[in-house]
Amino acid sequence: MTKLAYICSSSSWGGLEMNQCRNAFWMQERGHEVLIFALKDSPIYKKAESSNIPVVAIKKHRKYYDFRASFQLIKLLKREKVSHLIVRDTRDMSIAAMAKFWSFGFRFHLSYFMEMQLGVKKTNWLHTLRFSQFDLWSCPLAWLQSQVLSKTRFDFNKTTIIPSALDLSPFQSVPKNTEIQNEARKSLDLPENKTIIGLIGRFDHQKGQVLLLEALSNCADRDVCVCLLGEPTRDEGMEYFQKIETTIEQNQLQNRVFIRPFRDDIATFYKAIDAFVMASKAETFGMVTIEAMASGVPTIGSNAGGTPEILEFGKLGFLFEPLNATSLANLIDEFLNNRDQISASILMETAKKYDHQVICKEVETALAL
Repeated sequence: MTKLAYICSSSSWGGLEMNQCRNAFWMQERGHEVLIFALKDSPIYKKAESSNIPVVAIKKHRKYYDFRASFQLIKLLKREKVSHLIVRDTRDMSIAAMAKFWSFGFRFHLSYFMEMQLGVKKTNWLHTLRFSQFDLWSCPLAWLQSQVLSKTRFDFNKTTIIPSALDLSPFQSVPKNTEIQNEARKSLDLPENKTIIGLIGRFDHQKGQVLLLEALSNCADRDVCVCLLGEPTRDEGMEYFQKIETTIEQNQLQNRVFIRPFRDDIATFYKAIDAFVMASKAETFGMVTIEAMASGVPTIGSNAGGTPEILEFGKLGFLFEPLNATSLANLIDEFLNNRDQISASILMETAKKYDHQVICKEVETALAL
């Protein structure tokens, strides 16, 4: 009998937590018995409850050497008869590894699904011992797998590449055309007769909204517009949002920049725009890039992190020099002069390899389910 447990001690609600919860939901849909270990009343706990995913409350633990939390985890794993434990957050790796090490007479499969790139080398004996408890290290892209090889002593034969997954249906349910785009623009209150470049994400310097605005002011085409979909980072003030407003005013972009709040129906955003910009310095794995691709929208992305690999190093998009507004402006102009260079149908077809049903099959194979 197999039972999958997902542990997530985060109190945030971002891509990592969403991916953990979504994978649990999809695997449950596919007939597997699953549960989530999460902090009581955390966003992932509440999402699991609302999605009818069994959820067990855990307490906040220290990142390293929390022996008490690891023994409590062993008790929960035994009680729930868990056969596979899945970790995505590095903060949960230590207690999961200790639970595996100390679980005498009770064995379970332990896997780490990598969400963030490695920073410094982790080849010391403590990291090596911790990592040795993992039966699988899944990387979403090849460049991250190469990091595991170069920055850890983890057994490379126990690594695999499984991308993060996406439910494509909201983005590909209706083929995009002029009528669909106009309807989407009406919904977002955007001009119908302009070229619109879009960027989605919280208003944060890491997402690069100001960089896009600086590039916009340097574009040769003075009619191209920008739509920013997002909101200021929660509990972190309005400083960056004010910088966005100042940049708009200083460059006289008031009639060319449209700021819209987050919405549940994000597929409408992609239907409304002509091109998408991934302006982050080095996004590990940009789900928004996959969303744009699934919508048949070309991406102009930073040539760093996971974006080049997703865009097949320029075959499926445009790559600009990271943090360089001039380079980004030049690529926007190049897109405007070569709109048909990248086929929407090819983008949509390529995106199918990230479909959640395809990825869930890969997870099942990797976990020997």
